[in-house]
Amino acid sequence: MSRWFTIHLGVRINRFFAIGLCGIVLFLIGCSGESKSDQSNPSSSSKGFNQSSGRTLAEARKGWTTQPQMIAEEKTPLPNPPGNLFLKGTYNSPIGKLAAYLSPNPNDGKKHPLIIWITGGDCNSIDDGCWTEGPPNNEQSASAYRKAGLLMMFPSLRGGNQNPGRKEGFYGEVDDVIAAAEYIAKIPYVDPNRIYLGGHSTGGTMVLLASELSNKFRAVFSFGPADDVRGYPAEYIPFNTRIENEWKLRSPGYWLHSIQSPTFVLEGTDGNRDSLLKMKKENSNPNAHFFLVEGASHFSILGPINNFLAKKIMQDTGPRCNIQITDAELKQALRSR
Repeated sequence: MSRWFTIHLGVRINRFFAIGLCGIVLFLIGCSGESKSDQSNPSSSSKGFNQSSGRTLAEARKGWTTQPQMIAEEKTPLPNPPGNLFLKGTYNSPIGKLAAYLSPNPNDGKKHPLIIWITGGDCNSIDDGCWTEGPPNNEQSASAYRKAGLLMMFPSLRGGNQNPGRKEGFYGEVDDVIAAAEYIAKIPYVDPNRIYLGGHSTGGTMVLLASELSNKFRAVFSFGPADDVRGYPAEYIPFNTRIENEWKLRSPGYWLHSIQSPTFVLEGTDGNRDSLLKMKKENSNPNAHFFLVEGASHFSILGPINNFLAKKIMQDTGPRCNIQITDAELKQALRSR
């Protein structure tokens, strides 16, 4: 067993949220398809993105103190994972030690590529959906990566599960994601030069922000993110919403120019397409790539396209990332589901 993780006892507690927006009730499942939910189509209220005079997201955040608001939180213990799939333990973040799942040591003496995956819904917490596979049209466990031979890490974030801190809504949590990458790079059986990042829905928004704030990831894959977080319901935005800068520092559409690593933003035509198309139109950064997958939804895109991306990652063995994606390849991958 890795010295990094120790085994703890846990209890499974499922949660489900019904989210209403603009008179339409949407039930959108997060990590497991049963225990989490998410708003897949938070609409942007901005009219074109002000690139903040060329400042990067890191520069804009420097010296800023966010004002998180207290919200009711359900502190759910971390379930025990199947030992052959994941170990359970903690990683160091700016807020303290946070819970996570990590693939066990293959014990082959090699360093392996790894993808950090941020779930949808309440992505501050993780649960048994991280290994419970869903149906082909809603497979949110991202199991395609471990099946292809990649190691995986599912980090929980501040205020989630029984973690220290409180939820900040796409702000301090981004620091936690980056801290997870810094921590995992020191694990002996992980290749520090091949650490990838992926996420879906709220997790997609989170990883896009992480890509804008850090260059520690070899490549980033963001499924169905929001361009602007103003459309999320109250439980996802626990901060002082009267302060404009609080919104901007959490909305990835303003900071596309900050992306330094290859970043692939993907969504189905039946999903949160407006956010993707708006960012694609505004983007001038060659590191950012946007793909609208014809015939896929916010959920059905995940299974086949994660399978496709996993193969791409396993072939990405050079000194620098050589992953390239075309619309034709994505169309073919969707057909193969």
